[in-house]
Amino acid sequence: FTIEALMQNGWALQSGTSHFLGQNFAKAFDVTFSDDANQQQHVWATSWGVSTRLVGALIMSHSDDSGLVLPPAVAPTQAVVVPISPGPDKQPEQHAELMAFVDAQVASMRAAGVRVSIDTRWNVRPGPKFFEYERKGVPLRIEAGPRDMAAGKLVVARRTGGDKFDLPAGEGVGGAIAAELDAMQGALLAAAEARLSDGTRETDSYAEMADALAAAEGAGSGGAGLFLVPWFDDAAAEKSIKDETKATIRCFPLGEQHRAEGRVCFYSGKPATHMALFGRAF
Repeated sequence: FTIEALMQNGWALQSGTSHFLGQNFAKAFDVTFSDDANQQQHVWATSWGVSTRLVGALIMSHSDDSGLVLPPAVAPTQAVVVPISPGPDKQPEQHAELMAFVDAQVASMRAAGVRVSIDTRWNVRPGPKFFEYERKGVPLRIEAGPRDMAAGKLVVARRTGGDKFDLPAGEGVGGAIAAELDAMQGALLAAAEARLSDGTRETDSYAEMADALAAAEGAGSGGAGLFLVPWFDDAAAEKSIKDETKATIRCFPLGEQHRAEGRVCFYSGKPATHMALFGRAF
């Protein structure tokens, strides 16, 4: 079994696999167990491959030309507060008042379960800080300066784009930030699901797939998404398709196999044995 994902450039990525290994490895390395009759038997093994490839899939699925975009659920820091202050040495009274304000907002966020940090590097100007957190993919950047404190608000920027917006400061700010993170998580998932849906087309024509892949390559992307096709299982034919188009079978989607009945293979014209997803892949 496999988990197959579709990246933003139209290429597929195998994101996780499981394999039934039988007893071959057990016999090679003499891995045994005692059965209910107290007899030694070689184990039946499986392999579950979910590893750092998923990290690459996450980065390629959501990020943009400005840097990393992390879904809030997996972001180590979900929000960062950047106090707009010259630091404790230049205006100590105003700075102390501002930091007390910031600390109260951060306490509310932490009480709501938000993973939040405060940037207290007073020797670094706000602009470079903003650029750094954009590159690092922190979901929410929160600005708080003396004017914001006086107005009883925070200024928030989403890593996913859009205009900055104000949030009222106070006890409810933690819940409001948590709601923003939930909304961002949902929007990123919806965008990825739409990309997969929009990027998967069904065809009975090999020529249609080959032409689409050639056009995508000519446009510079190299990928044209996934193609759901009726398929007669034939290793030699699959190799020919790979040689001609660079596309391979990514998987036989479990929920589509019943639709192969009564159809003919899009490549050979033989009775279809499966519904297959073809595509170019990393």
